[in-house]
Amino acid sequence: MSHLLTDPPNVPAGTDAAGAVPARPRRRWEQWRSPDDQPPWARPVLLGIAGAAATLYAWNITSGGFAGFYSVAVKSMSVSWRAFFYGAFDPSATISLDKLAGSFLPQALSARVFGFSVWSLALPQVIEGVIAVLVMYRAVRRWTGPVPGILAAAVFTLTPVAASMFGHSMEDGALTLCLVLAADAYQRAAGEARLSPLVMAGVWVGVGFQAKMLQAWMVLPALAIGYLVTAPTPLRRRLWQLAVAGAVMLAVSLSWIALYTFTPVADRPYVDGSTDNGMIAMVFGYNGGERLGISVPGTLHTFPVIVDVPGIGVGWTKLFGSDYGPEIGWLYPLALVVLVFGLAWTWRARRDEPAGQERGGFVMWGVWLVTYGLVFSKMSTIPHTTYVASLAPPLAALSAAGIVVFWRAYQAEGRRGWVLPVAVAAEVAWALFLWRDHAGFLPGARDLLSVAGVLAVFVLVAFRLARRAGSRPVSARLSGIALALGVAAILAAPATWTASVLDAAYAGTSGDASAGPAGSFGSVFTASPTTPAPTTLTSSEQQLYNYVSAHAGGATYLFAASSWEVASPYIIATGQEVLPFGGFSGLVPSPTLASVKHMVSTGQLKFFLFNKLGYTAGTFITNGQKSTANAIESWVKSACTVVPPADYGGSGTRETLYSCPRS
Repeated sequence: MSHLLTDPPNVPAGTDAAGAVPARPRRRWEQWRSPDDQPPWARPVLLGIAGAAATLYAWNITSGGFAGFYSVAVKSMSVSWRAFFYGAFDPSATISLDKLAGSFLPQALSARVFGFSVWSLALPQVIEGVIAVLVMYRAVRRWTGPVPGILAAAVFTLTPVAASMFGHSMEDGALTLCLVLAADAYQRAAGEARLSPLVMAGVWVGVGFQAKMLQAWMVLPALAIGYLVTAPTPLRRRLWQLAVAGAVMLAVSLSWIALYTFTPVADRPYVDGSTDNGMIAMVFGYNGGERLGISVPGTLHTFPVIVDVPGIGVGWTKLFGSDYGPEIGWLYPLALVVLVFGLAWTWRARRDEPAGQERGGFVMWGVWLVTYGLVFSKMSTIPHTTYVASLAPPLAALSAAGIVVFWRAYQAEGRRGWVLPVAVAAEVAWALFLWRDHAGFLPGARDLLSVAGVLAVFVLVAFRLARRAGSRPVSARLSGIALALGVAAILAAPATWTASVLDAAYAGTSGDASAGPAGSFGSVFTASPTTPAPTTLTSSEQQLYNYVSAHAGGATYLFAASSWEVASPYIIATGQEVLPFGGFSGLVPSPTLASVKHMVSTGQLKFFLFNKLGYTAGTFITNGQKSTANAIESWVKSACTVVPPADYGGSGTRETLYSCPRS
């Protein structure tokens, strides 16, 4: 059976039947030269795409802002190896992040080497993004060849949410890279039925779990089903290999959880996001089941504030709406059409045939796309737009394959050739639909898209009709022009949104990455600040810091703060310990009233700073819950003395400083 993607109808001069060029001498330093098994243009073009990606991702690297709670934790992790090891919010590691620390470790190392700044925290994500582009090429090349590989790298680069995400200090960049690396290792394993690359795929999923927990595991059905369908080896061996790779994946994934679980409570930070100080509750409840309405014992129940705006993109259709659609969904029609036709045209192939390998790729990428799409649709809300970046790899792979397979069908005889103009028409119509709520955003580009789309469809249909009528054959050059028009029409909209990140006004934030005109929804944490205080204290903060430093009397902590927001500027500016109350939500029972009394009585803690605006600026609705922080504040007010604002240059309108005598 002739396969769809790797049998070009005409083999260029100077290449063999597989499209490879003859072996030639090659010097080590000629890194722009393609390997002998790839066309000579492949590596130079890929490096050009990677350079474009680096430019997009790094353009606003010095002005992308911080990521609030998590950037403060990175500061702590960069000045304290204990905080680094445990992934803690504060330098003394009294409380952990409400996430696993994997994605923040590169940021902390970068800050330790280059100093704590916006650009040093964003730098690891820029690097992750460029590597993801390069690996995307390799993964798709292994599946379908260099042409789809190059297109996949380009499409991935032109995904708007990815262009914004990789330019900011966000955890999803590390997850996306790990998923692409897992797909690359899987592709090698599926083609050769080898255990070692399959285990490596499991390792990358496990590392991805350290970056974004259960979101990494959502790729497992795609990898498992794809391997069962594709690997040219008996079923028993396939199952055994999957079991071994799965065991390794679990070991890597759960290593950090095991670290916490088997470390005595007194020797590690309290686990944010839990009420039982348990990592299992934080990972599988607070960051897992809670998002899908599933209760897990020990989970801290919080209620994020959601702005009630019509059309914000909730419910099962949210991924198709005007908020998430322009960030990830421009190529939905093409990806779905190629998935349907790719499976239909390769379904009868055997696993050991090239077409069978191609079918396996359609299965893997398709299951990936559907799995993530269904889970995101099921979630009542998507906490951050950046979540949907996990859809970028399958959309890029399927779209790239679709362009090639439909073009080759178009050049051949038969009804399959009509799929290409239909796909281009569907893409143009869908792009105009997604653009509908942003009519004021670059209307000239939208008009060019419309013209290019109509012209491309007209030319493709006209050439097809001419061939069918048996008239003079259409030249290869004219056919190439028709294809270029079609590809330009398909990629015009996502390219426009992606290129907009070069303007800081359209580049998104470290709290919720998005390219182009932001939708009305954005992050569900709309009431939470996404950028902490600058890296230096304000005049009033400096005076307070000077006062508590001079009067601390040897205390371990500068002071205790009513929330992480109150503690943030002092941790960022000084790297010293400020004891926060309540974790990210303000509702975590850490520290306890008893432990606070003990720290005061032993001289470890003397000052308390309470913000009169509330514990977490309204980020979470307490629904009548009484937090431990409430009890501590009540005790401090009854047992301690208010420091006159004039003593530390404060106004007394926003904050109150208390001094507690040692018992």
